[in-house]
Parts: sequence; C-alpha cells; structure tokens
Amino acid sequence: MNGMNLFRLDGKVAALTGGGGVLASAIAAGLGAAGARIAVCDLVLEKAERTAADLRGKGMDARAYAMDVLSKASLEAGCGAICRDFGGVDILVNAAGGNLPEASTNAERSFFDIPLPSLEKVVALNLFGGAILPAQVFGRVMVENVDGGSILNISSMNAIRPLTRIPGYSAAKAAVSNFTQWLAVHVAQTYNPNLRVNAIAPGFFLTDQNRYLLTDPKTGEVTERGKTILAHTPMGRYGEPEDLVGTAVWLASPAARFVTGIVVPVDGGFSAFSGV
Repeated sequence: MNGMNLFRLDGKVAALTGGGGVLASAIAAGLGAAGARIAVCDLVLEKAERTAADLRGKGMDARAYAMDVLSKASLEAGCGAICRDFGGVDILVNAAGGNLPEASTNAERSFFDIPLPSLEKVVALNLFGGAILPAQVFGRVMVENVDGGSILNISSMNAIRPLTRIPGYSAAKAAVSNFTQWLAVHVAQTYNPNLRVNAIAPGFFLTDQNRYLLTDPKTGEVTERGKTILAHTPMGRYGEPEDLVGTAVWLASPAARFVTGIVVPVDGGFSAFSGV
C-alpha cells in the first residue's frame, strides 16, 4: 500500500456520535468520501437522518441511529444495531459535546455563582458522554477486530489554553485530552495494539454552541471576544468544518497506523502564537 491509497477507508465502518452536528457532519462526509460506511448517531434522530440522507445523496452508504451518549443502555442498543446492520465498527468518532450559557461567567453571573448542576451537565456531556462511555461500549467491540481500528475524540483549544468565561467546558476538554492518552496506552497494552486512540483539538469554528459568545445575536457582528480570537489566530479567520476532514481521515486511516495517544491542533496557528 502506498501513496494516496494509505488514506483509503474502503469497507470500514465509521460510527459518529453527535453525528447530526455541523462539524461531525463534515467529518462523516470526509470519511465517506474515503470509502467508509457511515453510522450517523445523534440524540435527535431527525438530525442524524438529515445527515445520513445528505451522505446517501452523495453516493455514500450511510444510516441514522438515535443515541443518547449519556445512557450506556442507549449506547449499547445503538452499537448493537450498527453491528447488525454493518457487521462491526472500525472507526469511532466521539463528536458529541457542547457548552451551556448557564455554565459560563458573564456580567450578571460570577464564577462563584455558577450552579453546580450546570457544571455537572457540561462535564458529563463532554467527558463522559463525549468520550468515556462511547469508548467503553464501542471499544469492547473494536478490540476484537484483527486490524484494530481508530477511536477519535474531539478535544478543544480550551484544553491547551483555557479561555475566559467557560470554566466547566475548559476543564472537561482538558480531561478529554488526558483520557485520550490514557486510553491509547491502555487498549494497546491490554487488548489490541492495533486499536489506536487519538484526538483533534479544533481551534475556533463558528457553531451553534459558541455563536452566542462570538457574534452579537441582535446585529450578527463579531463580538469583542471574537475579534480577540481572530487577532490571535495567525491565519486570520474562523475554521470551516471541512478544515477538520483531512486530519480526521488521516487519523482514521492506515496512513496513521503507528500514531496513537496524540492530540492534533487544527487551529490556524492559535496555539503557536504568543500574542507578540
């Protein structure tokens, strides 16, 4: 195998949690274009169905599944259905996650007043539902693959340089990066050295989760926070969903068969810039 064939995923089955989201949908399309068969999993089945239908419209083999990443029973049922439909799982992309306004500081809410239930929800969604629980359920199946496979977590720039105002989200994503390294070592040493675990740390992509922080909901103009982010991103723009595809395909493919336990920034240079 050589050249671009290293990046082919023909016959592989990729399951994506949070698959109806903007970033996950782009990654799903990239994996499908590389030959993977796609299981789009989302809490809201209609969102998963829209993504799967779009992929099928592009000639890809894609199906939708309802899945609550915070429920192990739901994950097990979904994983079982995917294995029955596709014959197994080779690639898991953990793309479920997000922040809550009530877990963020602002002019009306100090850090000291953030309610514990809000912080618990953010940590649970991003760490437990966004990485650990799906890895437990799907990983149990994937370690049996002779060729192993690839688990890809979605960390964040907040794990590298925690941002102001979002303490719960930053802490949870830092834990996702740490868990990625831990799981990579654990599965390789204990179960299957060919099952790789890595993560992508996206920089700043304008999504439904962060739009309220980066744009004024009334005018649509970039907020002062957004201007600061752009000023500290050497490439001078927000990321586009398609900017994640190349890294995701690489980490899922045989081209990265000796790569495990890493977190790859896709950030336009944000993490490299000191501000000076």
